[in-house]
Amino acid sequence: MSGVEGRVVAVTGAGNGLGREYALLLAAHGARIVVNDLGGARDGTGAASTAADAVVEEIRAAGGEAVANHDNVADEAGGARVVADAVEAFGRIDGVVANAGILRDGAFHKMGEADWDAVLKVHLYGSFHVVREAWPHFREQRHGRVVVATSTSGIYGNFGQANYGAAKGGLIGLVRTLAIEGGRYGILANAIAPMAATRMTADIAPAEVLEKLGPAHVAPVVAHLLGDECTDSGSVIVAGGGQVHRVAQFQSKGVTFADVPTPEQVTDRWAEITDLSGAVPGVNPVG
Repeated sequence: MSGVEGRVVAVTGAGNGLGREYALLLAAHGARIVVNDLGGARDGTGAASTAADAVVEEIRAAGGEAVANHDNVADEAGGARVVADAVEAFGRIDGVVANAGILRDGAFHKMGEADWDAVLKVHLYGSFHVVREAWPHFREQRHGRVVVATSTSGIYGNFGQANYGAAKGGLIGLVRTLAIEGGRYGILANAIAPMAATRMTADIAPAEVLEKLGPAHVAPVVAHLLGDECTDSGSVIVAGGGQVHRVAQFQSKGVTFADVPTPEQVTDRWAEITDLSGAVPGVNPVG
């Protein structure tokens, strides 16, 4: 077996855009797919089965294998049913692409708790619900692949996206921890930050920029991260428009104080503390 051939992969938010591209490409390379999509609007309101069903029919028409799931991954029971449907239909689960997402943008001083909570529930909690349900299967079979959809907003920040950026940044912390915990069981976990023209980005970037960012550019990177040949874990990959690169954290050489410093001593050496000219990859000192 190579690549994703014969593997069972659940893709959340797969009714449109990037998720649809992931599902179609994975199926074309022999994976069996659970196509999850609630079928709601960009802000998470509403629901319909048509989006997921259409992708399943497209996969089957091309000779692939797929089943639809219409559950809301923001709900614990809904996330669990995504994995249950994979096991019921195909007897196993080998990979999860946690791609489902919504947008409720707004300047931070205008952001209410409902919009904050709704975005974190889908992106961060939704990823947790599905991956957590798949995790015992991965451990038992000593094989599993997790790909979560982060964002450059989670890496660098973006005006009007405090809720979205917080959720996407949280997913980076999640996959780095999963990479540590899953390593001994053959489980790899990575994050993809896609730059692509979808309904989520239709009014965020200029049309001339979006023209160069077809979702098809991102899907092969996701397929690699799910494949048997992949050995990376805990990585954050940015992909879009033909460009693919890794983003990593680095730490400065810093300063070691012989005793508890005064605020003035910290101020005096602040430039040295923050100087990244001799930066090295960041290491967790307690893990």
